[in-house]
Amino acid sequence: MLLGLRVKNLALIERAEVEFAGGLNILTGETGAGKSIIIGSVGLALGAKASKDMIRAGEDYAYIELVFSVDGEKKRKELEALDVYPDEDGLLIISRKISQARSTSRINDETVTALKLKAVTGLLLDIHGQHEHQSLLHRQKHLEILDEYSRQETESLKAETAKAYKRYLELKTKAESFSMDGEQRRREADFLRFEIDEIEQAGIRPGEEEELAARYRRFIHGQKIMEAMQSAYQAVDSDEIGRALRSVESVAAYDDRLSDIVGQLSDAENMLSDLGRSMADYMEDMEFDEEEFKETEERLDFIRGMMAKYGNSEEAVLGRLSEKKARLSELEHYEESLEKAKRGLAAQEKELHAVCLRLSEARKQAAGVLCERIKEELVDLNFLQVDFRINMARMDHMTANGFDEVEFCISTNLGSAPPRPLGEVASGGELSRIMLAIKTVLADSDDIPTLIFDEIDAGISGRTAQKVSERLSYIAKKHQVLCITHLPQIAAMADTHFEIQKSVEDGKTVTKIHMLNHEEQVDELARLLGGAEITEKVRESAEEMKRLAEETKKRIQ
Repeated sequence: MLLGLRVKNLALIERAEVEFAGGLNILTGETGAGKSIIIGSVGLALGAKASKDMIRAGEDYAYIELVFSVDGEKKRKELEALDVYPDEDGLLIISRKISQARSTSRINDETVTALKLKAVTGLLLDIHGQHEHQSLLHRQKHLEILDEYSRQETESLKAETAKAYKRYLELKTKAESFSMDGEQRRREADFLRFEIDEIEQAGIRPGEEEELAARYRRFIHGQKIMEAMQSAYQAVDSDEIGRALRSVESVAAYDDRLSDIVGQLSDAENMLSDLGRSMADYMEDMEFDEEEFKETEERLDFIRGMMAKYGNSEEAVLGRLSEKKARLSELEHYEESLEKAKRGLAAQEKELHAVCLRLSEARKQAAGVLCERIKEELVDLNFLQVDFRINMARMDHMTANGFDEVEFCISTNLGSAPPRPLGEVASGGELSRIMLAIKTVLADSDDIPTLIFDEIDAGISGRTAQKVSERLSYIAKKHQVLCITHLPQIAAMADTHFEIQKSVEDGKTVTKIHMLNHEEQVDELARLLGGAEITEKVRESAEEMKRLAEETKKRIQ
């Protein structure tokens, strides 16, 4: 789960640190206090688009840091598959620094790409932004939701479908490559023969370019090498060690301990003698041969030219040779190859259709269960007369994701009209509740530890708000939940409550966040209930609301 957030020099925030808890974390504050900045900072740390305008006025950079606690072997293995490793305490720190010049993201102090960051954070946190419910207007999102719900049943089938589709495209491209007349075949065959002959005549062998490059370096740096070797040889070839040996030998009879030094000097003399012979042999071989240098240079240029044309290594060039020979054989036996390609494509199309069908059947079964689950949640969210359906249709073509089209349809007035697509009948507030219903259902099946809801209360009030608060509390039984809200019904359900305040310090506007104790929570609920004037009756109502919320939470399972 998300343990803590640290923000520095971001918009109105000079410095803010907050430690989150498990369960339902509620964030409230006056309009314009900076609530969205807090949640926005999380999004920035997770890779959202950043602008230098976000940097606090007068500062050089903005910094956001998230601290996660990773529990469970499964989650650790998923992260390890991405080459990310929490420390021995299970901590994972994600940070982002935004400067005038660039933006840098790190995981445990290691710089990471945006793609890797997205993959990692997708395992740890899910943000339901203010406008995410709008994605329900797109049918593609409906298929994603169904697949997420049925992941256990469909994940392997989706992988199999993607693999089969990739092979299908390869064979389709292969079959299409035979759609040419006799003249085209002749021209391609002639060109292939030319290329095959060129590669074969080159006589390239693996590792040859590296060998030639090393030899070429020795040639062009030969003078420097020779000067260095001559200097070294003069030092090694001196008789200093020999004189030292003879000097110690002359007095070794006077002290037995000198025998060890004599032995070491003798070994050193022998070693230097061997080293000198090796250096002499090397310098003898270093004699510059103009003809050999020219041959090496020409051969190296030729091989590099072949690699530029056919592949970035000798192995790649030889691999292209095999491919061209195979293609030439196909053209020389055109009719036979064409029929083989057609049979292969037909067989793969049949295989792809079969796996698409299995995937579709698994989705249909899951859709029936998901539909009922969502309908139940919608009723609990005060859609009392609701008819919700998941319609599935088959596209006229197959893709890497199967051939299914999925569309959520709803009627909020039972019996008045058949269910229609969400975008045709649902308001913004209704879409928000529908998304919450979906998130509630998915909460039972997904393993994302932390969920963030940014102003999910848009367009709702009264009894509906109470229902939404109960659903959030239900989700918080199994996940850590962070939620920004303006509604007292939702705020009252907080397990941990934070207030975000805006003030002026030293002529600058700053945003701060702090955790509320019980009395402060009641005061904040009173503010949400009563507005500008908080009377004793309003505070009593707030106290009662908090008490009832605690009783409700105990009943939620």
